[in-house]
Amino acid sequence: MDRQVDQKSPIAASDEVQVGCIWPGPTRLGECPIWDDRRGRLLLIDSEGKAIWEMGPKAQDARVWQVPDVIGSIGLCEDDRLIAGLASGFAFIDISGAEAKVTHIGNPEPGLPTRLNDGKADRAGRYWCGSMSLDFKTPVASLYRLDPDLRWHRMDTGITVSNGIAFSRDDRALYFSNSRLDQSFRYDFDLVTGRISNRRTFVDTTAYDGRIDGACVDTDGNYWGALFEGGAVGCFSPEGKLLRLVRLPVSCPTMCAFGGPDLATLYVTSATFAMTPEQLDQEPQAGGLFAISGLGARGLPEPRFAAGGG
Repeated sequence: MDRQVDQKSPIAASDEVQVGCIWPGPTRLGECPIWDDRRGRLLLIDSEGKAIWEMGPKAQDARVWQVPDVIGSIGLCEDDRLIAGLASGFAFIDISGAEAKVTHIGNPEPGLPTRLNDGKADRAGRYWCGSMSLDFKTPVASLYRLDPDLRWHRMDTGITVSNGIAFSRDDRALYFSNSRLDQSFRYDFDLVTGRISNRRTFVDTTAYDGRIDGACVDTDGNYWGALFEGGAVGCFSPEGKLLRLVRLPVSCPTMCAFGGPDLATLYVTSATFAMTPEQLDQEPQAGGLFAISGLGARGLPEPRFAAGGG
């Protein structure tokens, strides 16, 4: 079923907004763009390609590290390693050398037909990561909180594919997308205790083309979500109202994050794994990395996982 956005509702992108493919990839499943403010570099992953990429703000000087497992997400750490959600569980990844060094922490779902997927650190130094069902249909996945002591806690269950994790600017809300079911939620969030409660609908994505995949929050508190199979990035108010829709030249954007020295560029990854050969011919930039400028919005610095050992 085609789902059309009411064009009277979203604020149209202005002439100042520029969308460009700055790195061609192509990735099979590009995900998790993260701006490392300490190093002035952009990180992203190819989940199915089992790779971590790092590059400059204009995609210059790109480097790649292969990892031995499908990788669902990465986050920055205080000690400059990465925290990751792999198919085999949580792990630290050190990319300071020519080859990636992986230190496994543990698997929260041994024996289940799942793998870890979308993840994001909160401003208290915890890592939130949700799993996904490998058949994209069975609700056996969960949302986890990994604490700096390397203990994980199951925070919600009955999920099919975890996506869209982001925290409100005031740290009082956690956003989350059960994307394959077109469900987008907002939880009450306590930054001090790490508890979540009062889950309710945030965005009804059945009203739009595509579904919310990866997401981020800007300094105004608005939520930006990549609309997978919708060919756009949507900007939503803290109440879930669509404020802006930015179209992309690819149908499968996967995740967005603000970066660059002034955190004013929105980087968007994309994927090819779900596309037919005909679609790939029609979308030659599929699997590439996009940079959107001129939005008049800025991002927040990326929090870091606070674990010191491992």
